Amino acid sequence: MSKPLPASVRTHFTALRVLLVLTVILGVAYPLLVTGISQVAFSDKANGSIVKSDGKEVGSSLIGQNFNLPKKNPDDPKEEAQPDPKWFQPRPSAAGTGYDPSSSGASNLGPNSEDLLKSVNDRRAAVAAFDGVDPASVPADALTASGSGLDPHISVAYAKEQVDRVAKERRLAVDTVAKLVDQYTEGRSAGFLGDEGVNVVLLNKALSEQK
Repeated sequence: MSKPLPASVRTHFTALRVLLVLTVILGVAYPLLVTGISQVAFSDKANGSIVKSDGKEVGSSLIGQNFNLPKKNPDDPKEEAQPDPKWFQPRPSAAGTGYDPSSSGASNLGPNSEDLLKSVNDRRAAVAAFDGVDPASVPADALTASGSGLDPHISVAYAKEQVDRVAKERRLAVDTVAKLVDQYTEGRSAGFLGDEGVNVVLLNKALSEQK
């Protein structure tokens, strides 16, 4: 008759079996179940809320992006990209080169920071000149970056500030562009959190489809 295995060996075999069972349940079965449910019930969100135009993927409704003019010298890292007046512009991004998901984050500059104050004043002057408005009327979200640096939304006030410029550059009726802003204005989260906002990515997609 063979001798029974030592208690320590039996304990290790038991632990191994538990590990294998939990790996199958939690590492394979559960992820497949959750993935399957999400694909059936929330397919668009589960796949990144991709925005398409003419059948091509042009972005995500969850992540902002820049709408700039092409650089004169694309290989020159010192050349700053200039905003394209034909598009609604997003709020500033603190994420590296702008809306880069791999470097999401805020600037961490406090309210007493001289660098923050200078950047706000510089942005105020630039936005006012770009949109042709009084610097005092420029909304706060046009001057400061969001906490994530990736927010695709701007305030209704900032969107409306840009209507005249966009309409003029695209030779569209002001009312046509203003109606697009109203159409893509989203309500407060859960009906009571935050403020109304406009998704610039979706708004500019709709703008590109205007004839």
